[in-house]
Parts: sequence; structure tokens; C-alpha cells
Amino acid sequence: MKQPLVPVVPMSHTAHIRSHRKPRRTATSTIAVRAGVAGGVLSTLAVAGASSAANAAEPVTQTLELPTLTADLAAQVAQSADATQQAAANYQLRAERDAAAAEAAKQAKADLAEAEKKAEARKKAAEEARQAAAERAARDAERPSLTTTTTASASVSAPSSGSVATVLAFLQAQVGDAYVMGATGPNAWDCSSLVQAAFKQVGVDLPRVSQDQSMVGTDIPLSQIQAGDILYWGGKGSAYHVGVYIGNGQYLDAANPSKGVVIQDLSGYPASGAVRVL
Repeated sequence: MKQPLVPVVPMSHTAHIRSHRKPRRTATSTIAVRAGVAGGVLSTLAVAGASSAANAAEPVTQTLELPTLTADLAAQVAQSADATQQAAANYQLRAERDAAAAEAAKQAKADLAEAEKKAEARKKAAEEARQAAAERAARDAERPSLTTTTTASASVSAPSSGSVATVLAFLQAQVGDAYVMGATGPNAWDCSSLVQAAFKQVGVDLPRVSQDQSMVGTDIPLSQIQAGDILYWGGKGSAYHVGVYIGNGQYLDAANPSKGVVIQDLSGYPASGAVRVL
């Protein structure tokens, strides 16, 4: 039995050459190609992202540091301004103090010259008053029954005792002097230093302060006080002010900084008590 004949298809004249055959693309190769392409894209994106992140990181760092530097600089400028302002204020205050001190020194010099001028006049008057008092004392010693006469000031009674007259004459010479706490003359006094200095003229040593001066001598009722008695204000032993009674309802004292040494009416400022040492 004859086999059926199979038709023979003629081949291309280049079919036997391998390089001219069109290769068949398999699924595996297609996947590999796609994977390679995707990997390349992802690598590119990763590099670009990393570069962008690196580039972006530097401005962020600078942006965070800039406010800190600015704040520090602002604080330094503010501190410098404050220091400059404080220094200017200190210079101005010092200048004002220097100007005030210079003015005070100028005024003090003028006041001192005026005080010295007045002091000379008072010393001369005091010397004349002492001489007059000594003469009166001599006459009074010879005439014990002689009534009292008046001194140069109509407000001051001259007692028969020469010692009291000397005390009053000294006090009269100090009228117009300044009151300065703690001062002891010759041109400024406080209340107790003036009383102490007055009685020292006749050899009587009194304590320095008002409290102690109110404790010396003999207590005298205010209704029986005489010229030359020491008046005090406050409690006995705790007096805060003293003066000397000069007669005619008046006393002489270093009153206060605004008045200085003056003669005042006892009715305007009644004393608390009195003591007699002469």
C-alpha cells in the first residue's frame, strides 16, 4: 500500500542561516526586560529623591539656625542699648550732683562769711554786755535792796544776781544763730548746748543733753520761775527740749532749724517744768 504523499513546502534560501532567524520572545525574557526597566526607573527616582532630600535638608538647617542667631544678636543689641542708657543716666546724675555740690559749697562759703561777720558783731556786743553786767553786779552787791533794772533789751529783766545777768547777756548775744543738731557753737547750737555754754560763763558745768539738764538744781514751780531758771519740755529726766527763762513771760532757746536761736513767749509753748541752778 502506498503511503500518501505529503506536500513539500519550499524553504527560504536564507532559512539555514541562524542569524536570519527571527528569535521568539518568551514570557521569561519579557518579564526580565520589564524588571530591568522598572529597576532603572526606581534607581533614578531614588537618586533623584536622595539628591532632593539632601538639597532640601540644607535650607531647613539654615532656617532653624537663623532665628537663633537673630535672637542672640537682638539680645546683645538690647543689652548694649540698656547699658548705654544706664551709663548716660549715671553721667547725668553725677553731673547734677556735682552741680548741686558746687552750688552748695558756694552758698556755704557765703553763709560762713556772713556768719563770721555776725559773730564778730555779737562778740563785741557780748563783751559790752558782760562789762555792763559786772558793773551792775558790783552796784547790786553794795545795794542789796535795789530793785531790778532793765538791760539793753526791753524784753529781758536784769536780776540782782551778777551770775544770772552774765548768763542772760551771753544768751542775748547768740540770738540769730543757727540751730544745728549736735552743734556746740560758736555760730550754731542745739537747745542743750546753748544752755550749757551760757551757764559755763559763770562756772556752772551742766550736763550736755536735755534729759540730764532737767535733773540738776532745784525744782521750781512754773508759777514761781525767775529769770535764769532752766525750763524743760517733756518729763523730768526724759526732757526733749530746754531753754532759759529771761523774764516778762519770755524764754530764750535754740528752737529748731527754721527759727534758730530766738526769744519766745512762754504762753505760746508752755514748759513742762523748771529747775534753778543759780
